[in-house]
Formats: sequence, structure tokens, C-alpha cells
Amino acid sequence: MKEILIGIVASVFFAVTFILNRSMELSGGSWLWSSSLRFLFMVPFLILIVLLRKNGRQVIDELKRNPLPWVGWSFVGFGLFYAPLTYAAAYGPGWLVAGTWQMTIVAGALLGPLFHKTIETPEGSVRVRNKLEVRALLFSLFILFGVALIQVQKAGELTFYEMVIGVLPVVVAAFAYPLGNRKMMEVCGGRLDTFQRVLGMTLASLPFWLIIAATGWATAGTPSSSQLLQTFIVAVSSGVIATTLFFIATDRARKNQGKLAAVEATQSTQVLFVLLGETWLLSAPFPQGIALAGLAIIITGMALHSYFTKKSPAPAVKETKQVSHGA
Repeated sequence: MKEILIGIVASVFFAVTFILNRSMELSGGSWLWSSSLRFLFMVPFLILIVLLRKNGRQVIDELKRNPLPWVGWSFVGFGLFYAPLTYAAAYGPGWLVAGTWQMTIVAGALLGPLFHKTIETPEGSVRVRNKLEVRALLFSLFILFGVALIQVQKAGELTFYEMVIGVLPVVVAAFAYPLGNRKMMEVCGGRLDTFQRVLGMTLASLPFWLIIAATGWATAGTPSSSQLLQTFIVAVSSGVIATTLFFIATDRARKNQGKLAAVEATQSTQVLFVLLGETWLLSAPFPQGIALAGLAIIITGMALHSYFTKKSPAPAVKETKQVSHGA
């Protein structure tokens, strides 16, 4: 399934976020700068890409048409996603943040019933609520169990406070990211391509990031040259490349909730890439024993997701522009 392969490739670039955010915190950089600079650096790249594709006017028109949904759901999908993630990285190791972040694969499956779709019947178009994809949820829980096994090995190294402060913000982010992404797909109604949607969400969330940046300036001073460089790398790798690839995959799978859950489950592979990256770049110990079993479970769970979603045909779904349902 192409969408799953795209999601896995996106996870490689997403992993850079967890590794470099932890690296910046270890060197004394403020999480306020780590979060806000990523999105500020993303803006010129995304504007250039959209202008080269000669479809920038559509983005402005969409923002003018529905300003409040754009600002609100972009804040959820980007603001409530990345700010808590970088905050957690300030107090917990990358493996803890990356592992807890995998809650998003279950969150994506659970959010399905909050959304509606229009299906074609002999009597005409009927708008129905999405059903909970039980099989996709079970596969996601299986993968999450593998992630938990990886966490067990290192959990004893942390205090209770470190566990709480490194976990709770990430749980918020894990639900906010798929919720914001799915709601924005509804708001756009298929009228924008992935690059346009990422640019629109970035622009709509800018007021929040400017407030975060101003707070960073007031409390921590200016960012160091090292933090500027590492945040720039995160912006390009995770903010532009990974986000675009992931949104492409979810756009392609949006008409089938099972496939969409499978694409969102590809983020579980980030744990593998973060472990490899921290071992190589930050001299972290490579997982042993039970953690290796966890890695095997993650790989098996992704294989099952891919196999069964490939066999499931997509239902006949008609795009709708209404956005009155959901959380």
C-alpha cells in the first residue's frame, strides 16, 4: 500500500524532531524557541513551493472564506501538537517522548466516529457517521503494546515527576495532531492540495507561534546559533518534508477510515528511527532484551495493518464542504 510506505518515509524525517529537540534541551536551548522557530522557518519554504506551483491565490481565498475554522483547527493541529511536544522534550528523554507520542495511532482510530461522510445509495446521497474501525484499532493497540515494551526497559531510570511531565503533554499532542489534520481535511473539502493545506495551516497558526517566540525572547533571551541551526534542520526535515509526506498519505486514504488509521499508525516506526538516531548521535544505549521484542511487535503490527487495509476496498464517498460535525 503506497500510502503506508509514504507514511513510513515521513516517519524517518519526523524522527529528526525528537532527536534534535532533545539535543537542544541538553545544550540549554529553550523549548519556546524550539517550537516557534520551526514554524517560522517553514513559512518561506512553503510560500516558495506554492508560488512555484502557481496556486497561492487559492490558499488566500480559502483562508478568507473560513477564517475561524482555519485559525481554530490549525491551532489544534499545529499549536496543541508541537508546543506540548517540545515542552515534554525539555524534561524527558527523546525515547520517552517518541514512545508516548505513539498514542496518536490509537487516537486516530478513536476519532473516526466524530466525523461524517456522504455515501451514494440508490435513493440518493446519505450522510452517515463513520463507524469505529475495530480491526484497525486492535492492530494499533498491538503496535502500542510493542512501544510499551520498549519503554519498560528504560522506565526505571526516571523519577515519577519526569514520567508525568514527559508523558501528559505528549498525550495532548497525540490527540490534537490527528484531530486538527482530519478537521482541516473537512474544511478544505478537497479544494486544496497538500502543499496548499500545510501552508494555510502554518499561516493560520502564526499568531500563536509569534506569542510563543515573544515569550521565549522575554524569558530566555535570543536563541543560540546552534539552536537556530538545529531548529532550521527540524523545520525542513520534519516541518516541510515529513508533514507534507504525511498529509499526502492521509489525503490519499481519507475516504476509508481503516486505511486512514493504518497510515496514522505508520508513526509508530518513529520509535525505531529515534532509537537508532539517539544511539548514533547522542550515544544512548541500544535497546536490549524485552525492548527488542517490542521492536518486533511494532514491525509485525505495521505489516498486519498494511496487509488487511490493502484488502479492504474503499467505500463510495462523496466529498462534502460542511464542517458542522465533530469535536
